[in-house]
Amino acid sequence: MFERILVPIDGSEGANKALQMAIGLQKMCDGEVIILTVYRHHSLLEASMHIVRPEEPEAMDDMMKDYAKQIAEHAKDMVREGGSNKVRAFVKTGQPARTIVQFAKDRKADLIVLGSRGLGDKEGYLLGSVSHKVTSLAGCPVLVV
Repeated sequence: MFERILVPIDGSEGANKALQMAIGLQKMCDGEVIILTVYRHHSLLEASMHIVRPEEPEAMDDMMKDYAKQIAEHAKDMVREGGSNKVRAFVKTGQPARTIVQFAKDRKADLIVLGSRGLGDKEGYLLGSVSHKVTSLAGCPVLVV
């Protein structure tokens, strides 16, 4: 039924619930789980703070990318603990909803499973802003957990 299940992960409780749902679906379908963590480029304010504090060795983007990698690897481990080795993890930078939708298209995902609320802005009342945008823009079915 679903050969490629895309699960966007941000480390939030909602994303972890979505991952658990995807693991269950994967067992039924014997498909692949594709983990995607998207981080945003740091703001101009953060960039100016980095200039003021040159003693900090890492750039903010590098720290954000490293953290995103940790989240993706943890999610990958959770899938393996769930009993499957059919899992890959990716880290991308960009606007989360559009990056998720484009990645799903590029990877020919059959389903996107994502949390209803993540770590993003507190926009939206029933759905988080990212989940709302993904459901509006995706070319494949989306399961919001």
